[in-house]
Amino acid sequence: MDDRLRIKELAEEDRPREKMRLKGAAVLSDAELIAILIGSGSSTETAVQLSQRILGTVDNSLGRLARLTVDELMAFRGIGEAKAITIAAAMELGRRKGLTNDDADRDTIRSSAEAFRLFHPHLCDLPHEELWAAFTNRSAKVIARTMISRGGTDHTSADVLIVLKAAINNLCSGIVLCHNHPSGDPRPSRQDDALTDRIARAAALLGIQLIDHIILCDKRYYSYADEGRLPRT
Repeated sequence: MDDRLRIKELAEEDRPREKMRLKGAAVLSDAELIAILIGSGSSTETAVQLSQRILGTVDNSLGRLARLTVDELMAFRGIGEAKAITIAAAMELGRRKGLTNDDADRDTIRSSAEAFRLFHPHLCDLPHEELWAAFTNRSAKVIARTMISRGGTDHTSADVLIVLKAAINNLCSGIVLCHNHPSGDPRPSRQDDALTDRIARAAALLGIQLIDHIILCDKRYYSYADEGRLPRT
């Protein structure tokens, strides 16, 4: 006979919903928060235990959990389509929250750290590469940011003309490029070096400066400006 507790059999203070109501969301573990989303477990485990099992397969990383598709979530025993969609929707809401500009500092790029913070919500959880650009004025204020291209798991390509057209349309004085490496290694490739060189030199002909090119992973990044590797134009 299965001797594991159902959520209804737990003390009220240990049930995720009741615990959140009594003590606030901040005290709940990731597994307990996910348990609230999925609502119920299976015939052999509670919602909390099911959530712990799912998190265990991604090394308890919410970033990796956010990369799972609905179909991949449904592969877990006890997770049907409705539960999988609920988890995926919650992960997307978290990502979008990171895209909001509540902090005025995130509207300027004066350092590689600020560039990393600006682009991280867009790129940190993607299983493929994307190249983004931010366009700034002379006060380092971000005028606009946009995705330039989307690629595969190990590279993306970019048309220099697309970057320059967007820069001209936004009447900017500076460009900050950023793309992600899903591999987790932020070191630039030769293709990254070539792209940086082409855009820097082409932009300079129009009086526009390539301020930096950031390559980011989940928690790390590489900055061409910090490394002194931007082309001299």
